[in-house]
Amino acid sequence: MADAQPVNEEAATESGKQPKSVRVVLLALMITMMLAMLDNMIVGTAMPTIVGDLGGLEHLSWVVTAYTLATAASTPLWGKLGDMYGRKGSFMTSIVIFLAGSALSGMAQNMGQLIGFRAVQGLGAGGLMVGVMAIIGDLIPPRERGKYQGMMAGVMALAMIGGPLVGGTITDNWGWRWSFYINLPLGVVALAAISAVLHLPKKRAEARIDYLGATLLTIGITSIVLVTTWGGTEYAWSSARIMELIAIGVAALVGFVFWQTRAAEPVVPLHIFRSRNFTLMSLIGFITGFVMFGATLFLPLYQQSVQGASATNSGLLLLPMLGAMLVTSMVAGRVTTNTGKYKIFPVVGSTLMIVGLYLLSLMDTETSRLTSGVYMAVVGLGMGCLMQITMLVAQNSVEMKDMGVASSSTTLFRTLGSSFGVAIMGALFNHRVQDVMAERAGALGSEMTEQSAQIDAPHLAQLPAAAREAYQHAVSAGTHSAFLLGAVIAVGALLAAVFVKEVPLKGTGPQKPGEGPAAGTAAQPPMVEAV
Repeated sequence: MADAQPVNEEAATESGKQPKSVRVVLLALMITMMLAMLDNMIVGTAMPTIVGDLGGLEHLSWVVTAYTLATAASTPLWGKLGDMYGRKGSFMTSIVIFLAGSALSGMAQNMGQLIGFRAVQGLGAGGLMVGVMAIIGDLIPPRERGKYQGMMAGVMALAMIGGPLVGGTITDNWGWRWSFYINLPLGVVALAAISAVLHLPKKRAEARIDYLGATLLTIGITSIVLVTTWGGTEYAWSSARIMELIAIGVAALVGFVFWQTRAAEPVVPLHIFRSRNFTLMSLIGFITGFVMFGATLFLPLYQQSVQGASATNSGLLLLPMLGAMLVTSMVAGRVTTNTGKYKIFPVVGSTLMIVGLYLLSLMDTETSRLTSGVYMAVVGLGMGCLMQITMLVAQNSVEMKDMGVASSSTTLFRTLGSSFGVAIMGALFNHRVQDVMAERAGALGSEMTEQSAQIDAPHLAQLPAAAREAYQHAVSAGTHSAFLLGAVIAVGALLAAVFVKEVPLKGTGPQKPGEGPAAGTAAQPPMVEAV
């Protein structure tokens, strides 16, 4: 094949292999996806050391909040920029901004600088996951995309398990600044591979960026994230500050929706929500994010506080859930590729997630690690059926010109779901822990949990036996309430999955001799040039 000739679909799928150029791009995309997922977990492990060096304990939460806010607010903008001006340029720009923020964060001399540089890093991070998903949507027809679900789920599992371990190792041996510098070599490798191999058609949009819509959306998302971050911790849920943020957020989002119906080039074209499948997948993605991040927050806490597990290996505690998620995702992807059928996976996945969360809510102070591991595996099986299928079906529900906003909107809903999950499940957990501590340990229990319902392992070991036993019962009660709420919320995902319409996936799967693709299912050929 001559240079500068696009790879056609037949060449891409011959013998079940992608051209070498596509495989190189996919490797670079997985490295970028790893950067996006690893960062917060590595930095979270290094935070005690960072505070000890830079001071500013009172601003500690903003190191994470600034990154989260910038990521959530910029996510839909990166998707739209990719649709308007070309996927490759916007994706590489987001990587460069992320790497610049990483380098600056590593050089920060005080907490204020670190917070500001983390915001810069978050602006770039908003385009990483969106870019990965949208470029895969350009390169691989939906029918073939299922093959790569296992790869993406594997990267996710590796990041969640390895993040705390890598962060602790780097901080102990090289210093906390390398928690940020470690992004640079990986990012440079990804940039070099994408620059050399990925050749997507350049786009020039005559329409201007919808600055008013972008501003309203940013204000709305920022208000939502701040409400979920500050509510019940920095400020009481009924405080004037939280009420103001809710009012600002609702007004901004209502104004955003109104303006999107009139903007020449809207940030989020509302017509994509006319697709029933896209809307349902956005809802399922929100609920999956709600449940998943709530589970990853409370499971290590339960196993450390109640089952006496070591905090050092906290990532390994999630292995049953993440391993099951990885295996199921690979199986779901292969079945989807071979058959073109996918509706069964959201239905089965939602059901397993409900059952698994209910089982987790049954854990008490007598539950063994083996039993809790089985319960986690059930949740992982459910999530494995949902994590990548939601993105695949969402992308299959829109036209190619809207691939970026479809990817960014789905990612944004999952991000907002995680924010709500951590906030609401966390508030319920804290309230329950404080109530049980007051019941079992009286004034001492109330004093212990007045500032925080989470007591780390060293302080827990120093408590009197009676107080420690009371706290273990309190944590069990708190996780019961949190996971029971998660099971109730997950019912919404099941109801949404039931109404999904199984539209044939674009692209060709394995065919019998003499059979061609079904009418109306031919996808545009992958737009990557051979090297």
